[in-house]
Amino acid sequence: MDYLRSIGSAAASAVLQKSGIAFPFSLGEKIGAFEGRTIWTLHDAVKRDDNTPVSVFVFDSNVGNRRSLMPLAKNALRKLRTIRHPDVLKFIDVVETESMIYIVTERVTPLRVAMEQWTGKGKEREDWAVWGLHRVCVALAFINDAGGSTHGNIRTDSVFVSTTGEWKLGGFEVLSQPKDDQAVLYNLGGLIPDSGTYASPEIKKSGWSVLKELDTPTADSYALGILIHTTFNPQVPMPPTTLPPHPPPQPSSRGSIPTSIFPSYKRLLNPSPKHRLTAAAFLEIGMGGTGGDGSGFFSNNVLVKTCAGLENFSLGGDAEKQAMIRTLRESAGSFPPSFIAQKVLPSLLHALEFAGSTASAILPLVFQFGKNIPPAEYQSQIVGPVVKLYASPDRGMRMALLEHLEEYADKLDQKQVVSQVWPNLQTGFTDTVAVIREATVKSIILIAPKLSDRILNNDLLRHLAKTQLDLEASIRTNTVILIGRIAPKLSKVTKQKMLVPAFARSLKDAFVHARVAGVMAFMATADMFSPDEQAQRVLPVICGALVDKERLVRDQAFKAVELFVKRLEAHATTLPDTLIRPESTTSPNGAANSYSPPPATVQAQLVNSATGAAGALAGWAMSSLSKQLSPAELGGSMAGDRALSAPPVNGSGLASATVNGKTQMTGAPSAPQRPALAPVTSSGPSKAGMQLRSHTTPSDKMSALLAEVADAEEGDADGGMNAWDGDLMDVNADADDWSAFEAAPVKAEAPDDGEDGGWGEPLPEPSYRLSTSPATSSAPKRPPTIQVSPAASRPAVASPPRPTPAPVAPKPVPVTPAVAPKLAAVADSWGAFGEEAPSTPSRSSTPASAAPAQASLVGMSKEEKAAELARRREERKQRIAQAKEKNAAK
Repeated sequence: MDYLRSIGSAAASAVLQKSGIAFPFSLGEKIGAFEGRTIWTLHDAVKRDDNTPVSVFVFDSNVGNRRSLMPLAKNALRKLRTIRHPDVLKFIDVVETESMIYIVTERVTPLRVAMEQWTGKGKEREDWAVWGLHRVCVALAFINDAGGSTHGNIRTDSVFVSTTGEWKLGGFEVLSQPKDDQAVLYNLGGLIPDSGTYASPEIKKSGWSVLKELDTPTADSYALGILIHTTFNPQVPMPPTTLPPHPPPQPSSRGSIPTSIFPSYKRLLNPSPKHRLTAAAFLEIGMGGTGGDGSGFFSNNVLVKTCAGLENFSLGGDAEKQAMIRTLRESAGSFPPSFIAQKVLPSLLHALEFAGSTASAILPLVFQFGKNIPPAEYQSQIVGPVVKLYASPDRGMRMALLEHLEEYADKLDQKQVVSQVWPNLQTGFTDTVAVIREATVKSIILIAPKLSDRILNNDLLRHLAKTQLDLEASIRTNTVILIGRIAPKLSKVTKQKMLVPAFARSLKDAFVHARVAGVMAFMATADMFSPDEQAQRVLPVICGALVDKERLVRDQAFKAVELFVKRLEAHATTLPDTLIRPESTTSPNGAANSYSPPPATVQAQLVNSATGAAGALAGWAMSSLSKQLSPAELGGSMAGDRALSAPPVNGSGLASATVNGKTQMTGAPSAPQRPALAPVTSSGPSKAGMQLRSHTTPSDKMSALLAEVADAEEGDADGGMNAWDGDLMDVNADADDWSAFEAAPVKAEAPDDGEDGGWGEPLPEPSYRLSTSPATSSAPKRPPTIQVSPAASRPAVASPPRPTPAPVAPKPVPVTPAVAPKLAAVADSWGAFGEEAPSTPSRSSTPASAAPAQASLVGMSKEEKAAELARRREERKQRIAQAKEKNAAK
């Protein structure tokens, strides 16, 4: 059968090509069920320009002996062109040749085929048939009354069903007016196939010419009765009333005809033309205009009411619109799919453009009816028209679209979202109505997967930054929630820049649920933060919420902290114990420097107490001098203590001291650019006067001067960069050094008199007591001992004697710029201890040579330092020259 259909289509196309006529339609399959029932061959076709589906009625006079039927085909073309009515087959185009006529109409299906394909049963099928008959009666009444014509061919094969499910009247082959000179009904009416089956009794008796003397509706009214019978009883033969003596229809022959229609149906089949009911009268009874038995069968039909309501919906009042919406909601299940897709939905979408306040009620119906639409057609029939509604400035429309976005968001494609939805949707962020702003924020999560990267990482975040400062607390809260949910879709750079600030802002919100949302957002995006970010940026922010005034926030904050701490603990197990390589280095004096990690017990003390922390710091000290001695040191003499004013060896502030038989590491503070104390000679006869440089011989003044110059050179080479190379406290004196750290008392601010060391409180004034043993010729010469008694109760730590090594350039200690001024001030303060003269010496002593005070190089520019060093070198040269002259004079 399909093969034969394709042959017919090819033959029709070949004829057009031979004739040289350009046919702007592509013929499709031929509908076989329509073949032979009329003078036409029906094809499905599409318009080549836009692929619009159409139907093509083809008449070929060359097939068989059909040239006598050409007047009927031309009459159908002429009447179809001139009659325009919603219930009449819509004419589109025509192509004529000498032997063929192609009439193009809207896409339709013959009623006979549609009834065979109809799947509805019972009440649903009855409603559909009544609605269809109503449309046919409207068209027929128009032709009979307004047109003053007789159709003459009312039958099942003259009725077609459009894509909207509506019945359309066609078959205008013999449609004629009695006064028309070209009327074909009265002469050629019998040429129509099976014309005698549907002919009225008077036609069967006197022929078609008798219709000139009767009213125009006479023949069509009787044929309408036959149509009603074949519609409700398609498998039942013609009723007995169609045969002589034409008895009236009996209730037993009603079949499936509704009881409300049956009384009027009998009147349509009245054999007497004068008493026969016309189509217009039948329509009036069906609409309830005349009352009486069986009236209102059209007006009570749900499909008839729906169509009437949709046609006048835009013009109706609010009460009428609400009633129509209620009818649609209640009867949605009984509508034919084609009726919903092509009639209801287009009417609702058109009404939405001017719906206003009723938009919120209409749009749900659109999506409810749209569930029955095939997926291939959903995009064009539902999504396309709905997306266009975003351009409407009506707030009711926008609110309805946003509230029901979930129902069609998955049907939107990215192009529609980016080009049509987003440009109009983003205006809702700045709307003056808070409800619109909040609905806009909530809707973003549904379309976020289809937004472009530029919109997500730029435009959207700018809007969310403003809504997070909205006056409405719910909008601020929903903004934080939205940021947390779209965070996985943001770029890596955007995550690093804005997530923590955005969530941190919410933790400062006055609304409790906004703060809770901020904490939960941190937890939801935990995977997006690196371990360093979690420790340095996230946890400090969340910890502030641990003491929130609301318990709800505190509880959530504790859960968040627990989550991040567990993550950091898991990450910490993957880190190495230390990044310091376990390699030994050798100091300039030959001692080996090594690093010793703290024991586990010390780590526990670090957590439990400050005293344990002090011990841990001592355990971390670099042990160089206490490990081994160089050969030079082995040959040295422990004849005296190292002078406090002497600079540390190798620039190190750590010195070993023997306390209670144990060698410990102590810090000896040293300051740069402090002048060495001049040698002190005794006022007695002894030549071995007290000297701070215990390793110089008093009798050799030149050697003492050279030693002083060497020390000064060593200080100049230091350049003030080693002021913090030693510890500032004794880590073993827990009760003294760490008491302030443990108790943390609030200290009163002292006036800034220049001696506060840069830390806000003045340094204590030290006092020195210098004592020497009497010098005798028989006793070994001992260097003087310096005892320091500072105001604070710091225990004096003695340093073991050692020979003066060769001057070595000390390793500078890096100092950050932020604390450099304070470190410099402290270094100067600590340097004053070595510069002040003893206040209470045990013996009267006078200096042999007073060294001039030298200015500190700390804080000087390069030019100033160079000038100062040049001055000092010149002074040394002068002192050396004076010493040589004195030596030569002796």
